[in-house]
Amino acid sequence: MCSIGGNVAENSGGAHCLKYGFTTNHVTGVTLVTARGDIVEIGGDAPEYPGYDLLGVLCGSEGTLGIVTEVTVRLTRLPEAVETLLIGFESTDAAGEAVSDIISAGIMPAAIEMMDALAIEAAEKAVACNYPEGAGAVLVVELDGPAIDVDLERETVIARAKDHGAGEIRVAVDNVERGLIWKGRKSAFAAVGRISPDYIVQDGVIPRSRLGPVLASISTIAEECGVRVANVFHAGDGNLHPLVLFDGSVEGQTELAETASGRILDLCLSEGGSITGEHGVGSDKAKFMPRMFTNDDLDTMQILRCAFDPNHLSNPGKVFPTPRLCGEPPRRTSGEHPLQAAGKAELF
Repeated sequence: MCSIGGNVAENSGGAHCLKYGFTTNHVTGVTLVTARGDIVEIGGDAPEYPGYDLLGVLCGSEGTLGIVTEVTVRLTRLPEAVETLLIGFESTDAAGEAVSDIISAGIMPAAIEMMDALAIEAAEKAVACNYPEGAGAVLVVELDGPAIDVDLERETVIARAKDHGAGEIRVAVDNVERGLIWKGRKSAFAAVGRISPDYIVQDGVIPRSRLGPVLASISTIAEECGVRVANVFHAGDGNLHPLVLFDGSVEGQTELAETASGRILDLCLSEGGSITGEHGVGSDKAKFMPRMFTNDDLDTMQILRCAFDPNHLSNPGKVFPTPRLCGEPPRRTSGEHPLQAAGKAELF
């Protein structure tokens, strides 16, 4: 699905980031090939190093600062016990409310994943995952840690889910059943190809407490644009992955899907979220950067990039909406940008 260097480039999260953090929380060192061909070691085996947080800069830089060829990561202790639950709900609203209630109870699951009815339909056709029949949404909840804690947390999760109208609740009894529960979720992106010839994988972030209203708004956007949207996402941290379905062979549908996709990102921003949680900005979302950041923000990001790669050789044309060569004046009406001189500096 992805490469180790790609995880660093996008600061990927995945299903278990709710409890264990994103890539940046695990990387202690990288080997970086700079734009001028130098091989640089940044960080190493120790958890922390003095000086600039260059690892923090590189994680999520989308390849614009150089190419990561080797990664050192910290070890994470294996938990004593792991339990996986599959919980069916009538609607995404109910499932979203259950997620907030579970977290507010002081429980930190390793993962809470949500799929709506359309995503469930696709997964069933692809891998026959046998999720609860007729469910409007399902949650995959994974708990891990000391066995006694996991036992207590499981009962709390079940009770909170029932408070929000949960239907069928399954608790995996072994690794085989756990694998079957996860199979549907992990197949979801590719499985959508079973129900749609084309689709856009979107990636935005919202506050977890706003899951219900945002999912309702996404449904409205889909209806107004005349497309379908399947929702598969990391519910625990509000990282949405709406899949906008369309048929590119039908005139106008591609444009409608792109409109719906853009409106979903605007919705995320209006709710105090972000245009990306882990898939990155790339070229597709570059035009949305000014909606999230000020001109000064973008200028400062560009100056930092110039310190690593003054000639824009690393992944050119990505992330920034209006690329310009290093050393050109930032977009200001008067005065000099306080960091303008830094744009001509080199870190290595």
